[in-house]
Amino acid sequence: MPTDQGDLTTEQVLRRDIPWETYMTTKLISGTGLQLLRRYDKKPESYKAQLLDDDGPAYIRVFVSILRDISKEETLEYVLALFDEMLSTNPKRARLFHDKSLSEENTYEPFLRLLWKGSWFTQEKSCKILSLIVSGRSKSQGESISQKDVTTVDDVLKGLVEWLCAQLKKPSHSSHGIPTAINCLATLLKEPLVRSSFVQADGVKFLIPLIIPASSQQSIQLLYETCLCVWLLSFYEPAVECLATSRCLPRLIDVVKGTTKEKVVRVVILTLKNLINKGTFAAEMVDLEVPQLLQNLKAQAWSDESHILVIMLASFETYLAYIDYVLCCKDLLEAMNQLEEGLRVNIKRLSSYEKYYQEVILGRLDWAPMHKDPIFWKENITHFEEHDFKVLRILLTILDTSSDPRTLAVACYDLSQFIQYHPAGRIIVTDLKTKDRVMKLMNHQSTEVTKNALLCIQRLFLGAKYASFLQA
Repeated sequence: MPTDQGDLTTEQVLRRDIPWETYMTTKLISGTGLQLLRRYDKKPESYKAQLLDDDGPAYIRVFVSILRDISKEETLEYVLALFDEMLSTNPKRARLFHDKSLSEENTYEPFLRLLWKGSWFTQEKSCKILSLIVSGRSKSQGESISQKDVTTVDDVLKGLVEWLCAQLKKPSHSSHGIPTAINCLATLLKEPLVRSSFVQADGVKFLIPLIIPASSQQSIQLLYETCLCVWLLSFYEPAVECLATSRCLPRLIDVVKGTTKEKVVRVVILTLKNLINKGTFAAEMVDLEVPQLLQNLKAQAWSDESHILVIMLASFETYLAYIDYVLCCKDLLEAMNQLEEGLRVNIKRLSSYEKYYQEVILGRLDWAPMHKDPIFWKENITHFEEHDFKVLRILLTILDTSSDPRTLAVACYDLSQFIQYHPAGRIIVTDLKTKDRVMKLMNHQSTEVTKNALLCIQRLFLGAKYASFLQA
């Protein structure tokens, strides 16, 4: 576990005096390296900027060699602070790391190693710098390098995902670990390999608890970047499957209801728009009353932030800045209208039975009108025979596994309805060994459960001929 050292800043670290001459004496740095360090260290920003413009790759080479060859933590932190200052002042300098003159250097390896060592400052800056470096490479710079024992871009991305998931699971720093991980993820999830590695590492589940309404500016930014991660993942099918099973949708909708921050609302609406035609999300959105929510949102006054962002972020010096711009240029009302139309189409497409089927598949039952609607059961009873009575089997699994009284009560009731409306309902339900499962619920602490369990048993014993005389 790294030491926090209070909360070191780059400015504090750069006040240190590092004895570069001592390292040359012990041959840890070369004479040329010492000359470059003397020329660069402690100089004004404008002077350093000129040095980097003139011979940036040479400075990258000497700084990286120090990270590789020197183990003293104070010196490592100092060099990382130099890199952080360099890239924070101008993120486009990340391109210097990809200069052809450095093609033989194992530039990534020291940062990847330092992710897991030393102080929080060392870990956090290594992560930030690595993220900027890999994001700064050009499209023509491939995903791998042929030289043996050289750390590839793929190695870096996988290593970053491993460290980021570790931070989300058990942060190295109590207050900065998770925000740092989310910030870097929001930058890196544009990478296909990061998306696949993150999903394979079961990382999606670590995002879900962070999707909660926020109040402070710091927590709003964390919420925004978390939702941004979910939006980026919503373009990747395996991640969508994880989102479907994680119950993220109610949380996203609660966020929209609980925040007035436009950029948060925008990214959630765009995420919902991506998800609407996938899996059971449309049915869930209808059940969660998203159409009504959209009506309420459209009645509010939303500003157009795009003109501000054109001025602030036109240079797109970082990927997050670019994403912020793209999202804010998307008209929020237009996105709401598109989502509303998508829901309208899906509501028409979803028949009563399809909505019922989605509810059963999700394993969360409630007293929707269809459960007690005789017309629903008469018109759809043959659907229950599909796929070897799959729906009935799921209802029985719910009886075995659910701890929710309402779900158990509705499941018992639906089984009793099947007995009543299907000509062979009593025989089929008996063959599926329903009686013992329902009998166990006769002693349930919820009266709602025991009432509907009793109804199911009565209809099971009486059969369809007399079942209609029993009322719920």
